[in-house]
Amino acid sequence: MDTRTATDDDARYLALCARDARFDGRFFTGVTSTGIYCRPVCAVRTPRRANCRFFDHAAQAERAGFRPCLRCRPELAPLSRAWSTQDASELLVQHASRLLDDPAQWTGDDGPAMQRLAARLGVSDRHLRRVFEARLGVSPLQVLHTRRLLAAKQLLTDTRLSVSAVAAASGFASLRRFNAALLERYGLSPTAMRRRGGSGEAGSQAIALGWRPPLDVAPLLAFLDARRLPGVDATDLAAGRYWRTLRLHTPSGAHTGWFGLRFEPERHRVWLHASDGLLPALPTLIWRVRALCDLDADPHAIEAVLGTHFPGGAGLRVPGAIDGFELAVRAVLGQQVTVAAARTLAGRLVARFGEPLDTPDPALNRLFPTPQALAEASGEGLGTLGIVRQRQVAIQALARAVADGALDLGPHADLAATTRALTALPGIGAWTAQYIAMRALRWPDAWPAADIALHNTLGLSGTPRERERACEALARAWQPWRSYAVLRAWAGLYRAAPPPTPATDSP
Repeated sequence: MDTRTATDDDARYLALCARDARFDGRFFTGVTSTGIYCRPVCAVRTPRRANCRFFDHAAQAERAGFRPCLRCRPELAPLSRAWSTQDASELLVQHASRLLDDPAQWTGDDGPAMQRLAARLGVSDRHLRRVFEARLGVSPLQVLHTRRLLAAKQLLTDTRLSVSAVAAASGFASLRRFNAALLERYGLSPTAMRRRGGSGEAGSQAIALGWRPPLDVAPLLAFLDARRLPGVDATDLAAGRYWRTLRLHTPSGAHTGWFGLRFEPERHRVWLHASDGLLPALPTLIWRVRALCDLDADPHAIEAVLGTHFPGGAGLRVPGAIDGFELAVRAVLGQQVTVAAARTLAGRLVARFGEPLDTPDPALNRLFPTPQALAEASGEGLGTLGIVRQRQVAIQALARAVADGALDLGPHADLAATTRALTALPGIGAWTAQYIAMRALRWPDAWPAADIALHNTLGLSGTPRERERACEALARAWQPWRSYAVLRAWAGLYRAAPPPTPATDSP
């Protein structure tokens, strides 16, 4: 049931008139005079208030009969990443929506896909449908169809992939079903949509991915630059660029290649360009890039909790992981050593066990080692790289667990189960598990309480155990955004709250 009031919609109209990027992805506007729905940042002439209908989700707009705008392109809007600890139904919808945003969930027949989604969330598919209808006015299946179709629209517009390849990459079981769905929802055939979208180049065009401001690009790139691996990734801080090699696994197989990012902070977007080898997995690549750059964060909700103790950090994001296994291996190598030392060890690992890759850029020539490659590596082979015995055992155990499918390091992994599984492996403790949760599992409330840099920044003293307890106690006020508190603390932004002013008697 829609609980919005006319006042809410009036406020949304004001945001639409201002083209306020802070509201991008938070709502969509259906224009009754054109039958089109747009993002609040759309550059077209602002419609009259009487012609506007407002929707929380793109699927709601499409159910009401509106088609996506070809200019502002709703598929490029930041995704909704609200967080709730109060309402169980709202939290269920948020978790389900996050899963449905992930291209890994788009494949398979609709009925079984919805049953798997409900089972993963611990509810019946009937209850899931009921909650979605009550909260959004659409079913989870309709949300899934919208995500598939918007992804297909993006591929048709931004690439020259064949229509059959677009259908497969968007999760459609057959070309016939894809053509029928596109014609029914948008009134266009795939070729007509491609023609109207204006794509005419070979390969891929640059794809614009948006974010809600503020986002401080320089600290984000500096974080990635400090951890870049020779042959795998590269940065140009002055130009605001980052690029790297990647292997992606999708239901259609493994895809290898490279991608590049160029940030345009003044317009709140980053341009993504992918090599031909990664184009069939473009929806998955976009999903991973959004996580890597934390593009879907809600900076205003985070600042409301952290701003007092960490002033000046509203634009800091938590860099994610383009690959969970890679991040976990690098976290193990980073135990009790500096970032530079960990990068040196990881670089040797890539040179020895990474697969060569031909790219147009000589700075990119290798892929990070696969779990299978490191699971089969000998202790002696790892030892010759300068990796100590304890790290050797941890890396091999981690690689075997991932290769066997016993450990999921993706952003939808069960947090408690995954952290338990990680700490059960030899050589992996709570600090490493929390760091992996923060960056690979995309957990906004991770807190590596034993981190020495945190202790120093927060001004804690005493024995290691006393500092850890004090660290935990201090951070309770920063839930559920403690991962962001970590980044702000590492940046040296912590300011202790002033002591309360003593009460005095009135004169």
